[in-house]
Amino acid sequence: MRFLFHFGRYITMLFNMFSRPERKTMYWRELLRQMYEIGVGSLMIVAVISVFIGAVTAVQFAYQLKDSFVPAYYIGFIVRSSMLIELAPTFSCLVLAGKVGSNIASELGSMRISEQIDALQIMGVNTTSYLVAPKILGAIIVVPLLIIISAALGMFGGLLASMGNGLPFETFMKGLLSWFVPFNVVVMLVKAVVFAFLLTSVACYHGFYVEGGSLGVGKASTRAVVQGCILILFADYIIAQVMT
Repeated sequence: MRFLFHFGRYITMLFNMFSRPERKTMYWRELLRQMYEIGVGSLMIVAVISVFIGAVTAVQFAYQLKDSFVPAYYIGFIVRSSMLIELAPTFSCLVLAGKVGSNIASELGSMRISEQIDALQIMGVNTTSYLVAPKILGAIIVVPLLIIISAALGMFGGLLASMGNGLPFETFMKGLLSWFVPFNVVVMLVKAVVFAFLLTSVACYHGFYVEGGSLGVGKASTRAVVQGCILILFADYIIAQVMT
């Protein structure tokens, strides 16, 4: 029953989010602010993680090929396929669930316990539409761009690691450009959009309906991160089953 209560309130929050805004310029400014904070604010950590993930993938696969008859250029093929299908969207969004999700839950939770949300409601502002919708829409717009950058930097990290271990540039690029399937990019972008929606909507729910004082805000942030990561992994499995 508790799960049904929270799920119903979550669906209600999403439904109220699509109410038509009274002042579109106010919503537009908030959307741009959220796009900047989610996108630009997370670019550095996503870039660093992606480079090292690509490098580790190349090193580990090179280790597996060391005593086999598989051509060395397969390293580039594996790095590209792994980054596109799985590593770039999943790892990056798990990191974003921790960074962006906790920030959103803390921001909304602080507004709730300081009664700022109640004040906006008294002023006639649709708080769900104004506070929640720009965050979810901003994430849906910028997270796929972050994932594209993550995939590219992961391949670059794999190239650096391979060249550092003595693999020629031409050999790695041969595998990187071989047997390219454009549908893998579609899978990556679908995952990015779904994961962006999940990590932001769950964080918004826990922050918007937080109870208690500062301790409640901390608990809401923790629940937002944990549940966001679990839902991302579950959605990753479902998308993999359906699309691949």
